Amino acid sequence: MKLVCSVLCLAALPAWAGDLQPREGWAVYPTGKAYDALVADVVAAVAEHGLIVVTQAGPTEAAASRGITIPGNRVIGAFNNDFAVRVLNLSTAALIEAPIRFYVTENEDGTATLSYKTPSHVFAPYLNEGGVALVAISGELDGKFQAIAETAAK
Repeated sequence: MKLVCSVLCLAALPAWAGDLQPREGWAVYPTGKAYDALVADVVAAVAEHGLIVVTQAGPTEAAASRGITIPGNRVIGAFNNDFAVRVLNLSTAALIEAPIRFYVTENEDGTATLSYKTPSHVFAPYLNEGGVALVAISGELDGKFQAIAETAAK
């Protein structure tokens, strides 16, 4: 009975960012920064590199208000109207992917990791509609997202 309880209790522990496995189309930046610092640095870097924080969401604070402690977890959506109009002119369906999201996750050792799906990966399913122009926009966004990540992670 003790073994069953131990296994069930272990299954209820929160997953840490270190549990993320490499995935095709993802960029991952482990950092030595604390979770709150990395969130703030991502928000600042988004503005610095010409995009706008459109959304922010995460379960950490809501869980804490319910008395549940989970690792820091924040999704930060970034885009701007210039890119939105350009994408929309090429593929109405592709714009559902905007804003493209950064993902900040807290690690068990107190550091945080920044990751995101590359814009070229996100927009790949719409290339049959958007063609080479959407490939070019995706490349521009890949550069911006990489610059944001490098700025925030340093």
